Amino acid sequence: MNINGLQKLTLLDFPGRTACTVFLAGCDLRCPFCHNADLLDGSAEVVMDDRDLLAFLEKRRGLLDGVAFTGGEPLLRRDLPALMEKIRALGYAVKLDTNGCHPDALAAVLDRGLVDYVAMDIKNSPDRYAATAGVAAVDMDRVNESIGLLMTRAPDYEFRTTVVAQLHDADSFRAIGPWLRGAKRYFLQAFTDRDSVPFAGFTAPSKEEMEAYAALLRPYIPAVALRGI
Repeated sequence: MNINGLQKLTLLDFPGRTACTVFLAGCDLRCPFCHNADLLDGSAEVVMDDRDLLAFLEKRRGLLDGVAFTGGEPLLRRDLPALMEKIRALGYAVKLDTNGCHPDALAAVLDRGLVDYVAMDIKNSPDRYAATAGVAAVDMDRVNESIGLLMTRAPDYEFRTTVVAQLHDADSFRAIGPWLRGAKRYFLQAFTDRDSVPFAGFTAPSKEEMEAYAALLRPYIPAVALRGI
């Protein structure tokens, strides 16, 4: 498997773990505020393969205890479950970041016990989903199926939204709260501009706006917190 990036140490990406983050190219969404836009298609630089990664993890046993897969959309890689299995055999916990558009692949890794934690992006309220994801349409039935899988079958999980002032407002979160009623935890992440973001002009909401959005969610979700502010 081609691997398109490796952050050798993170204390943030995998809650409760000292981990590395593995970046995989390829995504079926085109979010205009994406931080990893260089990973959206197959033209992304390859930095190593799966054998190199496993050799790195073998050397880091006892220093790291988790591996986080992000992208892009990792579930587009058909050989990902086999790699996860090898990583778990080395004693590592595995985290998966996903956009929720591939419930069949998500169910497969959950059923095989290959992931310990899943973070699923919630792009916006359902009526704004496609526009926020930068595509003509999103199959919301598949997104809803992934939500149900996490809430009923994942060992641990979070939902999260990168909040962009130009794309989200109070009505977004008035709709998201009832939609995700009963979810375990939800994080609101303030957008941060970077050179890799494909379109200019996006900004983060104020801290006060972020706190107001979180307050709209708390009647429906037990644990809501802010990141990046």
